[in-house]
Amino acid sequence: MVPKISDFGLARIFGEDEAISETKRVAGTYGYMSPEYVIQGIYSAKSDVFSFGVIVLEVISNQRNRGSSNSKSINHLVELAWSLWNKGKALELVDESISNSFSIAEVLKCIKVGLLCIQERPNDRL
Repeated sequence: MVPKISDFGLARIFGEDEAISETKRVAGTYGYMSPEYVIQGIYSAKSDVFSFGVIVLEVISNQRNRGSSNSKSINHLVELAWSLWNKGKALELVDESISNSFSIAEVLKCIKVGLLCIQERPNDRL
């Protein structure tokens, strides 16, 4: 098995010389789309940075960034990660199955990278 991460759906929308674009039709997977794309239809490389941050947090936690069927939020994991980080309990985000196989300093750096990528404002993203 060779795992790969790919989704070029939005990349195809960009013109060759475009860095930022706007659309009236939102296409993508909820939970991975940046707030500015979902709300305003504006996407850029910073939208991809947001999606990457979500994936980093998913790998660490072994959870999907989707709200439960009775949840109003589509960004459950994002909200959980921020909440735990702000309470100084970021390690509670880590999946138990890998909890003995990493350096605490390294996993905290990975969580921080994920959080830097999912900043609300695009210019604040890593």
